[in-house]
Parts: sequence; structure tokens; C-alpha cells
Amino acid sequence: MSMTVVATRNVSARVRGFLASVMLELAPGIYCAPRISPAVRQRIWQVLEDWFPNEKDASIVMLWSEREMPAGQAVKVLGVPRIELVEVDGIVLARRPSTPTNPRQRPSD
Repeated sequence: MSMTVVATRNVSARVRGFLASVMLELAPGIYCAPRISPAVRQRIWQVLEDWFPNEKDASIVMLWSEREMPAGQAVKVLGVPRIELVEVDGIVLARRPSTPTNPRQRPSD
């Protein structure tokens, strides 16, 4: 059993209510359970995956302690912005597609 944290953005009241029924809401959109079994964590994630197609412009991130994973934690992500989690020298980093900071700016000649 390990601590599990879920962070949400722009989710419906249904998702917020479900998470609040199984975890403690520490701050708006941040849920935590200090001791949760892998089976319960997987069931919570399954419910979130099933409900997620009904969400609009939302994202959900779940993380928990996992000794076998790089940096000692596992992460699951639903939603936008889509990110890719990559391991670099034992550190887990989030890689996003690059976008220009100023779309009107032209490359200098």
C-alpha cells in the first residue's frame, strides 16, 4: 500500500464527486489517499478511464510510489495537453510537443 495522489483539471462534478468519495481532497482538484492498495488504485483508474471520454478539455494525472519505476514513482495521465513521460539518467521528465512562443514571429534570416 502506498500514497496515491490525483491531480485534475477541468473535470466534471461527477469525477470530482467520485474522487472525493474515495480520497481526501487537499485543495481544489488535488486528491490524496495515504494508504491505498494496488487493486483499489487500479479500480479507481479504470472508472476514470471509462468516464473520461465524456470530459471536455480536461486532464487527470495519478501518481504513486513504485520502487521499480525510475525516480521511484509511477504516473498515469489522461487528457490534454498530451505529454510523453521519458526517463533521462534516472529522472522522469515530461516532454511536450514544441510550439512557437510567438506564432507571428518569423525565423530570422
